[in-house]
Amino acid sequence: MFKNCLIMAGGSGTRLWPASNSRRPKQFLPVSKDKDETFFSQSIKRAFKVIEKNSGKVIVIAGKSHLSFIIETCSNLIPEEKMNLILIPEPQAKNSAPAIACAVTYLNKTDNGNNNMLVLTSDHIIKPEENFIADTKIAMDFAMKDRLVVFGIMPSRPKTGYGYIKAGNELTKGVQTVDAFIEKPNRDTAEKLTASERFFWNSGMFAFNCNFITEEFRQHDAGVIGPFEKLHPPENKSYTSLKGIKVLKDWSGLERAYNQTENISFDKAIAEKCSCSVMVKASFDWIDVGDWDEYSRLLSNSTIDSHFPGTEVYTDGSCERCFVDSDVSVALAGVEDLIVVIRSGRDGSAPAALIVRKGETQRVKDIVEQIRKSGRTELL
Repeated sequence: MFKNCLIMAGGSGTRLWPASNSRRPKQFLPVSKDKDETFFSQSIKRAFKVIEKNSGKVIVIAGKSHLSFIIETCSNLIPEEKMNLILIPEPQAKNSAPAIACAVTYLNKTDNGNNNMLVLTSDHIIKPEENFIADTKIAMDFAMKDRLVVFGIMPSRPKTGYGYIKAGNELTKGVQTVDAFIEKPNRDTAEKLTASERFFWNSGMFAFNCNFITEEFRQHDAGVIGPFEKLHPPENKSYTSLKGIKVLKDWSGLERAYNQTENISFDKAIAEKCSCSVMVKASFDWIDVGDWDEYSRLLSNSTIDSHFPGTEVYTDGSCERCFVDSDVSVALAGVEDLIVVIRSGRDGSAPAALIVRKGETQRVKDIVEQIRKSGRTELL
Protein backbone atom coordinates (compact mmCIF):
# COMPACT_ATOMS: atom_id res chain seq x y z
CA MET A 1 0.00 0.00 0.00
CA PHE A 2 1.10 3.58 -0.64
CA LYS A 3 2.06 5.88 2.18
CA ASN A 4 0.58 8.90 0.43
CA CYS A 5 -1.90 9.61 -2.33
CA LEU A 6 -2.38 12.94 -4.09
CA ILE A 7 -5.63 13.76 -5.86
CA MET A 8 -5.36 16.65 -8.31
CA ALA A 9 -8.83 18.22 -8.32
CA GLY A 10 -8.12 21.48 -10.14
CA GLY A 11 -9.13 22.49 -13.66
CA SER A 12 -12.22 24.00 -15.26
CA GLY A 13 -13.32 21.07 -17.44
CA THR A 14 -14.87 22.95 -20.35
CA ARG A 15 -15.19 19.85 -22.58
CA LEU A 16 -18.56 19.21 -20.90
CA TRP A 17 -19.69 22.84 -21.11
CA PRO A 18 -22.10 24.25 -20.03
CA ALA A 19 -22.72 21.64 -17.30
CA SER A 20 -19.02 21.81 -16.50
CA ASN A 21 -17.62 25.30 -16.03
CA SER A 22 -15.22 27.23 -13.82
CA ARG A 23 -17.83 27.36 -11.07
CA ARG A 24 -18.51 23.60 -11.07
CA PRO A 25 -15.89 21.67 -13.09
CA LYS A 26 -16.30 18.20 -14.53
CA GLN A 27 -14.83 16.41 -11.51
CA PHE A 28 -17.84 17.50 -9.43
CA LEU A 29 -20.46 16.32 -11.94
CA PRO A 30 -22.48 13.12 -11.33
CA VAL A 31 -21.35 9.84 -12.85
CA SER A 32 -24.82 8.30 -12.58
CA LYS A 33 -28.42 9.28 -11.95
CA ASP A 34 -27.49 9.19 -8.28
CA LYS A 35 -26.31 12.79 -8.13
CA ASP A 36 -24.38 12.14 -4.91
CA GLU A 37 -21.87 9.97 -6.82
CA THR A 38 -19.41 12.20 -8.70
CA PHE A 39 -16.10 11.72 -10.49
CA PHE A 40 -14.40 13.23 -7.44
CA SER A 41 -16.21 11.10 -4.87
CA GLN A 42 -15.17 7.97 -6.75
CA SER A 43 -11.58 9.20 -6.80
CA ILE A 44 -11.60 9.72 -3.03
CA LYS A 45 -12.88 6.18 -2.49
CA ARG A 46 -10.13 4.78 -4.74
CA ALA A 47 -7.46 6.72 -2.87
CA PHE A 48 -8.38 5.22 0.50
CA LYS A 49 -8.30 1.73 -1.02
CA VAL A 50 -4.61 2.03 -1.95
CA ILE A 51 -3.02 3.79 1.04
CA GLU A 52 -1.82 2.29 4.31
CA LYS A 53 -4.71 1.90 6.67
CA ASN A 54 -4.65 4.33 9.63
CA SER A 55 -1.25 5.86 8.77
CA GLY A 56 -1.60 6.70 5.06
CA LYS A 57 -2.40 10.26 3.93
CA VAL A 58 -4.65 11.49 1.14
CA ILE A 59 -3.82 15.00 -0.05
CA VAL A 60 -6.31 16.88 -2.21
CA ILE A 61 -5.15 19.94 -4.12
CA ALA A 62 -7.86 22.10 -5.68
CA GLY A 63 -8.78 25.71 -6.35
CA LYS A 64 -10.08 27.84 -3.49
CA SER A 65 -13.37 28.42 -5.33
CA HIS A 66 -14.13 24.69 -5.29
CA LEU A 67 -13.60 24.02 -1.59
CA SER A 68 -17.34 23.75 -0.93
CA PHE A 69 -17.69 20.81 -3.34
CA ILE A 70 -14.75 18.99 -1.77
CA ILE A 71 -15.88 19.63 1.80
CA GLU A 72 -19.40 18.49 0.91
CA THR A 73 -18.09 15.22 -0.54
CA CYS A 74 -15.48 14.51 2.13
CA SER A 75 -17.82 15.27 5.02
CA ASN A 76 -19.37 11.84 4.32
CA LEU A 77 -16.10 10.00 5.00
CA ILE A 78 -15.73 7.90 8.13
CA PRO A 79 -13.81 9.55 11.02
CA GLU A 80 -10.64 7.50 10.42
CA GLU A 81 -10.52 8.67 6.80
CA LYS A 82 -11.16 12.29 7.71
CA MET A 83 -8.17 12.18 10.09
CA ASN A 84 -5.90 11.15 7.22
CA LEU A 85 -7.18 13.66 4.67
CA ILE A 86 -5.51 17.03 4.03
CA LEU A 87 -6.92 19.66 1.68
CA ILE A 88 -4.51 22.21 0.20
CA PRO A 89 -6.31 25.09 -1.57
CA GLU A 90 -4.39 26.42 -4.59
CA PRO A 91 -4.10 30.23 -4.68
CA GLN A 92 -4.24 29.99 -8.48
CA ALA A 93 -4.33 27.34 -11.19
CA LYS A 94 -0.82 26.52 -12.41
CA ASN A 95 -1.18 23.10 -14.07
CA SER A 96 -0.12 19.67 -12.75
CA ALA A 97 3.63 20.15 -12.15
CA PRO A 98 3.22 22.85 -9.47
CA ALA A 99 0.42 20.86 -7.80
CA ILE A 100 2.65 17.79 -7.52
CA ALA A 101 5.66 19.88 -6.45
CA CYS A 102 3.55 21.54 -3.75
CA ALA A 103 2.30 18.22 -2.36
CA VAL A 104 5.76 16.63 -2.40
CA THR A 105 7.34 19.63 -0.70
CA TYR A 106 4.60 19.61 1.92
CA LEU A 107 5.44 15.99 2.76
CA ASN A 108 9.16 16.70 2.76
CA LYS A 109 8.61 19.45 5.34
CA THR A 110 6.04 17.68 7.53
CA ASP A 111 6.99 14.02 7.22
CA ASN A 112 9.83 11.78 6.16
CA GLY A 113 10.21 12.48 2.45
CA ASN A 114 11.61 9.01 1.91
CA ASN A 115 8.20 7.49 1.25
CA ASN A 116 6.05 6.84 -1.76
CA MET A 117 3.22 8.73 -3.42
CA LEU A 118 0.51 7.78 -5.89
CA VAL A 119 -0.86 10.67 -7.97
CA LEU A 120 -4.46 10.28 -9.12
CA THR A 121 -6.70 12.38 -11.32
CA SER A 122 -10.17 13.36 -10.12
CA ASP A 123 -12.23 13.14 -13.30
CA HIS A 124 -11.87 9.62 -14.72
CA ILE A 125 -13.88 6.39 -14.49
CA ILE A 126 -11.77 3.40 -13.39
CA LYS A 127 -13.02 -0.17 -12.98
CA PRO A 128 -12.90 -2.88 -11.80
CA GLU A 129 -11.52 -1.77 -8.47
CA GLU A 130 -9.61 -4.97 -7.75
CA ASN A 131 -7.61 -4.64 -10.99
CA PHE A 132 -6.74 -1.05 -10.16
CA ILE A 133 -5.54 -2.01 -6.68
CA ALA A 134 -3.42 -4.84 -8.09
CA ASP A 135 -1.78 -2.51 -10.62
CA THR A 136 -0.98 0.10 -7.95
CA LYS A 137 0.83 -2.57 -5.91
CA ILE A 138 3.04 -3.29 -8.91
CA ALA A 139 3.63 0.45 -9.34
CA MET A 140 4.62 0.85 -5.70
CA ASP A 141 7.34 -1.77 -5.97
CA PHE A 142 8.99 0.10 -8.84
CA ALA A 143 8.43 3.51 -7.25
CA MET A 144 10.49 2.43 -4.26
CA LYS A 145 13.32 1.52 -6.64
CA ASP A 146 13.61 5.17 -7.71
CA ARG A 147 11.57 4.87 -10.86
CA LEU A 148 8.91 7.23 -12.13
CA VAL A 149 5.93 4.98 -12.78
CA VAL A 150 3.19 5.83 -15.30
CA PHE A 151 0.03 3.90 -16.10
CA GLY A 152 -0.52 3.13 -19.78
CA ILE A 153 -3.93 2.36 -21.25
CA MET A 154 -4.26 0.11 -24.30
CA PRO A 155 -5.91 2.33 -26.96
CA SER A 156 -9.30 1.22 -28.23
CA ARG A 157 -9.52 3.91 -30.92
CA PRO A 158 -7.55 6.91 -32.21
CA LYS A 159 -7.82 9.88 -29.81
CA THR A 160 -6.38 13.28 -30.65
CA GLY A 161 -7.20 14.56 -27.18
CA TYR A 162 -4.93 12.11 -25.33
CA GLY A 163 -1.19 11.99 -24.88
CA TYR A 164 0.52 8.69 -25.74
CA ILE A 165 3.34 6.63 -24.21
CA LYS A 166 5.82 4.71 -26.34
CA ALA A 167 6.63 1.52 -24.43
CA GLY A 168 10.05 -0.10 -24.60
CA ASN A 169 11.52 -3.30 -23.20
CA GLU A 170 9.55 -5.51 -20.86
CA LEU A 171 10.99 -5.55 -17.34
CA THR A 172 8.49 -7.98 -15.89
CA LYS A 173 4.99 -9.05 -16.80
CA GLY A 174 2.88 -5.95 -17.38
CA VAL A 175 5.76 -3.49 -16.83
CA GLN A 176 7.86 -1.91 -19.59
CA THR A 177 10.42 0.84 -19.89
CA VAL A 178 9.26 4.14 -21.37
CA ASP A 179 10.93 5.16 -24.61
CA ALA A 180 9.04 8.43 -25.12
CA PHE A 181 6.00 10.53 -24.28
CA ILE A 182 4.03 11.83 -27.27
CA GLU A 183 1.99 15.02 -27.12
CA LYS A 184 -1.64 14.99 -28.25
CA PRO A 185 -1.33 13.90 -31.91
CA ASN A 186 -3.23 14.89 -35.03
CA ARG A 187 -5.73 12.43 -36.50
CA ASP A 188 -3.35 10.68 -38.90
CA THR A 189 -0.71 10.22 -36.21
CA ALA A 190 -3.28 9.00 -33.68
CA GLU A 191 -4.43 6.33 -36.12
CA LYS A 192 -0.86 5.13 -36.65
CA LEU A 193 -0.11 5.05 -32.93
CA THR A 194 -3.29 3.16 -32.17
CA ALA A 195 -2.49 0.55 -34.82
CA SER A 196 0.85 -0.17 -33.13
CA GLU A 197 1.17 -2.36 -30.05
CA ARG A 198 3.95 -0.17 -28.65
CA PHE A 199 1.85 2.92 -27.93
CA PHE A 200 -0.52 3.46 -25.03
CA TRP A 201 -2.74 6.28 -23.82
CA ASN A 202 -1.19 8.31 -21.01
CA SER A 203 -3.63 8.09 -18.08
CA GLY A 204 -2.11 11.07 -16.24
CA MET A 205 -1.53 9.00 -13.09
CA PHE A 206 1.95 8.56 -11.59
CA ALA A 207 3.80 6.86 -8.73
CA PHE A 208 7.21 7.71 -7.25
CA ASN A 209 9.37 8.03 -4.16
CA CYS A 210 9.15 11.59 -2.81
CA ASN A 211 12.91 12.07 -2.36
CA PHE A 212 13.53 10.75 -5.86
CA ILE A 213 11.00 13.05 -7.53
CA THR A 214 12.30 16.04 -5.57
CA GLU A 215 15.72 15.47 -7.11
CA GLU A 216 14.13 15.07 -10.54
CA PHE A 217 12.46 18.47 -10.13
CA ARG A 218 15.74 20.05 -9.02
CA GLN A 219 17.55 18.57 -12.00
CA HIS A 220 15.02 19.09 -14.77
CA ASP A 221 12.88 22.08 -13.74
CA ALA A 222 13.99 23.77 -10.55
CA GLY A 223 11.79 26.73 -11.43
CA VAL A 224 8.73 24.67 -10.51
CA ILE A 225 9.73 23.29 -7.12
CA GLY A 226 12.17 26.03 -6.04
CA PRO A 227 9.53 28.49 -4.74
CA PHE A 228 7.89 25.76 -2.63
CA GLU A 229 11.19 24.64 -1.12
CA LYS A 230 11.69 28.15 0.28
CA LEU A 231 8.58 27.76 2.44
CA HIS A 232 8.83 27.00 6.15
CA PRO A 233 6.89 23.99 7.48
CA PRO A 234 3.27 25.00 8.17
CA GLU A 235 2.49 25.85 11.78
CA ASN A 236 -0.48 24.44 13.69
CA LYS A 237 -2.32 27.72 13.22
CA SER A 238 -1.99 27.29 9.44
CA TYR A 239 -4.71 24.64 9.53
CA THR A 240 -8.43 24.91 10.03
CA SER A 241 -11.14 22.28 10.25
CA LEU A 242 -14.27 22.38 8.10
CA LYS A 243 -16.83 19.65 8.80
CA GLY A 244 -14.03 17.54 10.22
CA ILE A 245 -11.78 18.06 7.17
CA LYS A 246 -8.25 19.35 7.79
CA VAL A 247 -7.63 22.34 5.50
CA LEU A 248 -4.21 23.97 5.10
CA LYS A 249 -5.81 27.38 4.83
CA ASP A 250 -2.94 29.73 5.68
CA TRP A 251 0.45 28.24 4.77
CA SER A 252 2.62 31.32 5.00
CA GLY A 253 4.22 32.12 1.63
CA LEU A 254 2.16 29.66 -0.43
CA GLU A 255 0.52 32.38 -2.51
CA ARG A 256 3.92 33.90 -3.29
CA ALA A 257 5.25 30.45 -4.24
CA TYR A 258 2.39 29.96 -6.69
CA ASN A 259 3.05 33.37 -8.19
CA GLN A 260 6.70 32.44 -8.74
CA THR A 261 6.36 28.84 -9.94
CA GLU A 262 5.99 27.91 -13.61
CA ASN A 263 2.71 27.09 -15.32
CA ILE A 264 3.59 23.72 -16.81
CA SER A 265 2.34 20.14 -16.87
CA PHE A 266 4.13 17.37 -14.99
CA ASP A 267 4.62 15.56 -18.29
CA LYS A 268 6.56 18.44 -19.81
CA ALA A 269 8.46 19.41 -16.68
CA ILE A 270 9.52 15.95 -15.50
CA ALA A 271 8.09 12.86 -17.22
CA GLU A 272 9.41 13.64 -20.71
CA LYS A 273 12.89 14.31 -19.28
CA CYS A 274 13.16 11.50 -16.73
CA SER A 275 15.59 8.77 -17.83
CA CYS A 276 14.21 6.04 -15.56
CA SER A 277 10.49 5.93 -16.23
CA VAL A 278 8.54 2.69 -16.40
CA MET A 279 5.01 1.98 -17.54
CA VAL A 280 2.52 -0.33 -15.85
CA LYS A 281 0.17 -1.64 -18.50
CA ALA A 282 -3.25 -1.07 -16.94
CA SER A 283 -5.39 -4.15 -16.43
CA PHE A 284 -8.32 -1.90 -15.48
CA ASP A 285 -10.74 -0.02 -17.72
CA TRP A 286 -10.11 3.72 -17.90
CA ILE A 287 -12.65 6.21 -19.27
CA ASP A 288 -11.79 9.87 -19.60
CA VAL A 289 -15.36 10.98 -20.50
CA GLY A 290 -13.96 13.71 -22.68
CA ASP A 291 -17.09 14.85 -24.52
CA TRP A 292 -20.87 14.84 -24.39
CA ASP A 293 -21.14 11.70 -26.50
CA GLU A 294 -19.31 9.70 -23.84
CA TYR A 295 -21.00 11.45 -20.93
CA SER A 296 -24.49 10.92 -22.35
CA ARG A 297 -23.75 7.20 -22.84
CA LEU A 298 -22.60 7.03 -19.23
CA LEU A 299 -25.82 8.56 -17.89
CA SER A 300 -28.48 7.53 -20.39
CA ASN A 301 -30.63 4.41 -20.20
CA SER A 302 -33.54 5.21 -22.51
CA THR A 303 -34.32 6.52 -26.01
CA ILE A 304 -35.28 9.97 -24.75
CA ASP A 305 -33.46 10.52 -21.51
CA SER A 306 -33.33 13.42 -19.06
CA HIS A 307 -30.46 13.35 -16.64
CA PHE A 308 -31.81 15.97 -14.21
CA PRO A 309 -34.20 14.36 -11.69
CA GLY A 310 -37.51 16.21 -11.57
CA THR A 311 -37.01 17.87 -14.94
CA GLU A 312 -39.73 17.14 -17.48
CA VAL A 313 -38.96 16.34 -21.11
CA TYR A 314 -41.94 16.54 -23.45
CA THR A 315 -41.97 15.08 -26.96
CA ASP A 316 -44.52 14.57 -29.71
CA GLY A 317 -43.54 10.93 -30.09
CA SER A 318 -41.40 11.50 -33.18
CA CYS A 319 -38.07 12.01 -31.42
CA GLU A 320 -35.44 9.30 -31.19
CA ARG A 321 -32.05 8.86 -29.50
CA CYS A 322 -31.98 12.25 -27.78
CA PHE A 323 -30.34 13.08 -24.47
CA VAL A 324 -31.33 16.03 -22.28
CA ASP A 325 -29.31 17.42 -19.37
CA SER A 326 -31.28 20.45 -18.22
CA ASP A 327 -32.38 22.08 -14.98
CA VAL A 328 -35.52 23.46 -16.70
CA SER A 329 -38.24 21.61 -18.58
CA VAL A 330 -37.59 20.92 -22.28
CA ALA A 331 -39.87 20.08 -25.21
CA LEU A 332 -38.61 18.26 -28.32
CA ALA A 333 -40.42 17.67 -31.58
CA GLY A 334 -39.38 16.07 -34.86
CA VAL A 335 -35.70 15.66 -33.95
CA GLU A 336 -33.30 12.77 -33.42
CA ASP A 337 -29.72 12.14 -32.28
CA LEU A 338 -29.50 15.42 -30.33
CA ILE A 339 -27.82 16.27 -27.06
CA VAL A 340 -29.48 19.21 -25.30
CA VAL A 341 -27.77 20.79 -22.29
CA ILE A 342 -29.32 23.78 -20.51
CA ARG A 343 -28.30 25.61 -17.36
CA SER A 344 -30.71 28.29 -16.14
CA GLY A 345 -28.18 30.06 -13.92
CA ARG A 346 -30.02 29.25 -10.72
CA ASP A 347 -26.69 28.31 -9.08
CA GLY A 348 -25.29 31.77 -9.71
CA SER A 349 -23.47 31.00 -12.97
CA ALA A 350 -24.42 32.62 -16.28
CA PRO A 351 -27.37 30.94 -18.10
CA ALA A 352 -26.27 28.92 -21.14
CA ALA A 353 -27.57 26.26 -23.53
CA LEU A 354 -25.91 23.78 -25.86
CA ILE A 355 -27.61 21.86 -28.67
CA VAL A 356 -25.36 19.48 -30.59
CA ARG A 357 -25.84 16.43 -32.79
CA LYS A 358 -24.52 13.16 -31.40
CA GLY A 359 -21.14 12.30 -32.89
CA GLU A 360 -20.22 15.98 -33.21
CA THR A 361 -19.62 16.87 -29.58
CA GLN A 362 -15.86 17.35 -30.04
CA ARG A 363 -16.89 20.65 -31.64
CA VAL A 364 -17.82 21.98 -28.21
CA LYS A 365 -14.15 22.90 -27.63
CA ASP A 366 -14.37 25.22 -30.68
CA ILE A 367 -17.49 26.87 -29.24
CA VAL A 368 -15.75 27.34 -25.91
CA GLU A 369 -12.81 28.97 -27.69
CA GLN A 370 -15.19 31.33 -29.53
CA ILE A 371 -16.76 32.34 -26.22
CA ARG A 372 -13.34 32.93 -24.71
CA LYS A 373 -12.23 35.11 -27.64
CA SER A 374 -15.45 37.11 -27.46
CA GLY A 375 -14.64 38.12 -23.89
CA ARG A 376 -17.75 36.46 -22.44
CA THR A 377 -15.68 34.49 -19.93
CA GLU A 378 -18.54 34.59 -17.40
CA LEU A 379 -20.17 31.90 -19.56
CA LEU A 380 -17.23 29.62 -18.88
